[in-house]
Amino acid sequence: MTRRIPVYVYANDPVTRTGIAVELRGRPELQVVEDSDLHEAQVAVVAVDELDEEATRIVRTLGRTGRCRVVLVTNHPDEAGLLAAVEAGACGLLRRHEATAEALTAAVKAAAAGDGTMPPDLLGRLLSAVSRLHQQVLDPRGLTLSGLTAREIDVLRLCAEGFGTAEIAEKLSYSERTIKNIIHHITVRLNLRNRTHAVAYALRQGLI
Repeated sequence: MTRRIPVYVYANDPVTRTGIAVELRGRPELQVVEDSDLHEAQVAVVAVDELDEEATRIVRTLGRTGRCRVVLVTNHPDEAGLLAAVEAGACGLLRRHEATAEALTAAVKAAAAGDGTMPPDLLGRLLSAVSRLHQQVLDPRGLTLSGLTAREIDVLRLCAEGFGTAEIAEKLSYSERTIKNIIHHITVRLNLRNRTHAVAYALRQGLI
């Protein structure tokens, strides 16, 4: 028998929370968990009126304390709120009037599988916002969406291939001091422990 997906439901008001919980409890592949069992939740369904700072805080808190993926249900998502929610860790979004039991279940299952769910028009708006962010903020600073420059990625790639500082400096035509400074800046900016941790981060993020 397939294991049921444990789901936590959060809403601004008890009526909405109860309504969503009732819908999800009717699905045999899902198991709604209560506050006391939040740590067991694999996915959280969060219903909010707007994608404001409070919604972003809730998404971030659930992702950190519950260690679960978050699907948002909201009324009128705007571009700024959508980008902030995704940045905070939301992996799916449904408009409230489209959040049927079937749609919620599909979104929860996608989240549990590591995928995302979003209406096509919102996905288009999100991609446009990311593109503008890249062009207007990151490109002028020489950064990529990962927060690393192309030069920093090159250094980490060579670190991952086993080259030492002197060898990396020779390959990239920099001084050894420059290479050491690049690695130091990466670890400080991303709150990483050392060179090995930085390489592991880059590997996990698919940067190298």
